[in-house]
Amino acid sequence: MKNILLPIILLFFSMVGLAKEEVKELPPLNPKYMGHHNLVLFNKGSAIYASHLVSYDEPNNVQILYKLSVQDIALIQLVRDADLVTIKPEPFNLERMMRGEKLVLTADVYLGHFKRGGLLTYKALPIEFSKKLYHRVMEDLEQSNNRQKYDVVQLPRNERILVHKIQFPPSYAQVIYLADDVSCMTNFTSSKAVPTPEETYYKLTYCGAMKPLYYETEDFK
Repeated sequence: MKNILLPIILLFFSMVGLAKEEVKELPPLNPKYMGHHNLVLFNKGSAIYASHLVSYDEPNNVQILYKLSVQDIALIQLVRDADLVTIKPEPFNLERMMRGEKLVLTADVYLGHFKRGGLLTYKALPIEFSKKLYHRVMEDLEQSNNRQKYDVVQLPRNERILVHKIQFPPSYAQVIYLADDVSCMTNFTSSKAVPTPEETYYKLTYCGAMKPLYYETEDFK
């Protein structure tokens, strides 16, 4: 019996050792990404998403899309019923999101845009960021032009989210939910560098049923 158990025990400890070796330590967080990073919230059904309120200046020049884990019914209803909800979290290192960490941030929640007369609705509310869906560092941007490009974020059940790849100004930020698993062109030529939302929906008609989630031009003029 001892002759049988010994190889099994040795094999077990060798596997544990290999598992430990495979866990690679991440490098220290880059301190340049520490600071205030504000986000906009939007929903599809009961699912709540957060998109970084990106700018052209470091360290906020990173497009990020996260799925939240929200148990607060009041917050779900607020995001579902409002035209716009933005949040101002406590200072944190944005690289944590770029790495795809799960994190909980304490944030002030505003009905409307917090910089444009938004109403402070919840103060110091814990918000759980559960899954990174997308991130793009805005480096080597294309010059502003009429050719619009969207990155496709795959969701469960063949659903998708389109994220517009922001160009040099003038440009725009846009996030669109697609309900159908339809093969379609997600890049197109628009009438001008900053098309209206209605034009973008028309250009994406063949992508099937869609829901506009977010559209912003003010910060990209």
